[in-house]
Amino acid sequence: MSRPRRDLGPEHLVKAARAAGVTDERLLLALSATPRAAFVPASSRASAYADAPIPIGHGQVTTQPSLMAMMVAALGLTGDERVLEIGSGHGFQTAVLARLAASVVAVERWADMAEQARANLAGQGIGNAEIVVGDGTLGMADRAPFDAIVISAAFPEVPPPLATQLRVGGRLVQPIGPGGQERVELYEKTDQGLLHRRTVTLAYFVRLYGRYGYPPTAPFEDAG
Repeated sequence: MSRPRRDLGPEHLVKAARAAGVTDERLLLALSATPRAAFVPASSRASAYADAPIPIGHGQVTTQPSLMAMMVAALGLTGDERVLEIGSGHGFQTAVLARLAASVVAVERWADMAEQARANLAGQGIGNAEIVVGDGTLGMADRAPFDAIVISAAFPEVPPPLATQLRVGGRLVQPIGPGGQERVELYEKTDQGLLHRRTVTLAYFVRLYGRYGYPPTAPFEDAG
């Protein structure tokens, strides 16, 4: 089992987020308080505090921490929100969101990954985040409306169920593109539907699979 490099720690990720333009002090504090080494495979712990993606199985990688911070910052969380996350991975972003919002529901495609995320969150004493296995493009209609939604996979458009489940005034961040060359976009829900606010950054993401995404290569379990 590898160990985190002693010369790197959470403060390195805070520095990387600041360099990427993140100024939200609550978010930077949440990054500082969340040990990424507790949310990556044991074989990758030595590189946990490098500002880079880490493979987590099933052809997936974690979001680069500074990029994740930019996406979360765009949501403008103040502490009272109910957040929907699509794609929990091993739970690092989920943990950061949980420190910034009232509650988080994350929908993860892979059951083993969801179980690992649950264990990681429990190990850090985070109790206001729930991981559900299912089709993220369907969202969680029985928990809607949400104040903020973040999607950690790419598709050329926002899945209609997710737009529907966002409350008026809420924000949604999603990588828009085919998977591999995206614009991370920020939307706000209005009475007329989703309004594009700005492009957060350019990035590379894995594809979003599901009924309102790319055809899945493996079946989903029912969300609930």
